[in-house]
Amino acid sequence: MSPADPVTAELFRNAINALGDEMALTIYRAAYSGVIKNIMDYSTALCDAQGRLVAQGLSLPGHLCSIPVALQACLRHFGEDIAEGDVLALNDPYDGGMHLPDIFIFRPIFAEGAVLAYACTICHHTDVGGRVPGSNASDSTEIYAEGLRIPPLKLYERGRENTTLFRIIERNVRVPVRVFGDIRAQLAACEIAVRGMADLVARHGADGVRALMDETMDYSERLTRTCLAELPDGEATFTDWIDDDQIDEGKPIALVCTVRKRGSSMQIDWTGSAPQVKGAINNTWSYTAAASFTAAKCVLSVNMPNNDGVFRCIEVIAPPGTIANAVLPAACAARGLTGFRMMDCCFGALAKLYPDHVLAAGEGGNTGITIGGYDADRKPFIYVDFLSGCWGGRPWADGLEGNTNLFANMASFSIEVIEAENPLEVLDYEMVPDTGGAGRFRGGMALRRTWRMLADEGILQVRADRAVHRPYGLQGGAQGSASRNILDPGGPTERALHAKLTMTLRRGEVFRHQMAGGGGWGDPLERDPAAVAGDLREGLVSPEAARTEYGVVAEGDPPHIDTAATAALRERLRAARSRGARA
Repeated sequence: MSPADPVTAELFRNAINALGDEMALTIYRAAYSGVIKNIMDYSTALCDAQGRLVAQGLSLPGHLCSIPVALQACLRHFGEDIAEGDVLALNDPYDGGMHLPDIFIFRPIFAEGAVLAYACTICHHTDVGGRVPGSNASDSTEIYAEGLRIPPLKLYERGRENTTLFRIIERNVRVPVRVFGDIRAQLAACEIAVRGMADLVARHGADGVRALMDETMDYSERLTRTCLAELPDGEATFTDWIDDDQIDEGKPIALVCTVRKRGSSMQIDWTGSAPQVKGAINNTWSYTAAASFTAAKCVLSVNMPNNDGVFRCIEVIAPPGTIANAVLPAACAARGLTGFRMMDCCFGALAKLYPDHVLAAGEGGNTGITIGGYDADRKPFIYVDFLSGCWGGRPWADGLEGNTNLFANMASFSIEVIEAENPLEVLDYEMVPDTGGAGRFRGGMALRRTWRMLADEGILQVRADRAVHRPYGLQGGAQGSASRNILDPGGPTERALHAKLTMTLRRGEVFRHQMAGGGGWGDPLERDPAAVAGDLREGLVSPEAARTEYGVVAEGDPPHIDTAATAALRERLRAARSRGARA
């Protein structure tokens, strides 16, 4: 293929990206666990023989960069010892992985006797052993408590199953049927990739496919550098705070992000962030890099394909031994929380450089909820959920609610499936009025869900944040509301709980989690009164909040805006604001 053949290159890009999507749909259809088939916490990709990402399927931004890092760890271990029929696997965060529930599976794809590419999958498994069901608690204090740690190994060697590894996995996880069912779904996706790549080789030849993969990555690099060059050069630093790590309660944890943009390159530097912590919210480098790449891509004018070409343009710095790049023996099962918060932090820095490109802070990330235990026959049950919340206000529109965080392309767990598969009753799942930060474009409203335990007991784990440090607003927008955990809400023993917790939930007990609301964008007194009227009709904003936050006077049902009274009230509020600023 000649670089002057753009038609062939475009057709190939679409074909290999579609193959990644087909792999993702295969896992979706074949998986056993709700965390995969309902929430969709997994990713698929194709890499070249060097382990560089060429195409990523319909899956998680949180896995950007993680797949090539994990694959390259395998290649370091095995070198040239890769044969047809081999399947590689790992989950060790300190040897290419991210956190233990995420198991990577790679299958080499051969053409003309040599490795042409790798089929790549990563799935969040329901359980990988350890001290708590789901292997995902925030209060583990070292990696050794979190579950089975798999270094780069061969799951299959020359087509022959590694029975030793399968037996070790079976004896160390609580729900082996689900885990093996999901592993088989990953293997099925890899088989789809093998067949699809064979079709591409038949069309273009092995050398042609190699050249086209190189061109696909170069294309993304050209687009990324063009988009970066459009943005003004500059440097900005932003500091945000995680409430705490559950172990040292009440001790805030600093995230510091500096963005430096020069010409067609960008550097995202996490120097100054807190040292790694005792609790299990530490990041590996690849997860920090994924948050950085995702935030940077959000301010670019073109949505170029996700591959190694994007990574070449954006340098990520994360000093070892910090929460951004932990080292042994740091626990990291709940590292998702930190990755989400890094998106907010990086957006804060980018907003200083490109204010019209960046949305206000969202809910702080999808909340992780796990409830696990045993039924009367000692059969284990494990419910793993990641609640989708809301976005902050955007420079052009309100924040979304009932939507996954930008860093996690996941879905909300169906209530009917929760109740059918677990000894749980869901009592409500609803938006909470007046929780989105006020602004010209308001933040999304907080969501809450309430569960009642129907088994004798189970272990409840919650991974949440933004209970103290609320989501920030931008360009004059207000903060969003704080998150809340409540035991026995509305009952005689109601009590507030910490944002991150591990506790026993007994039969009949009721637990409620309320996510944080998104921050607002822009001056609330500039919000279109018609938009406030719409929020009033939908019950998202109360008449009192309409008056105090937006200076809008509404009466009647459906609400009717009193234009003259609204103009007068806004004038008084602006005057009071001006007097306060002078004081």
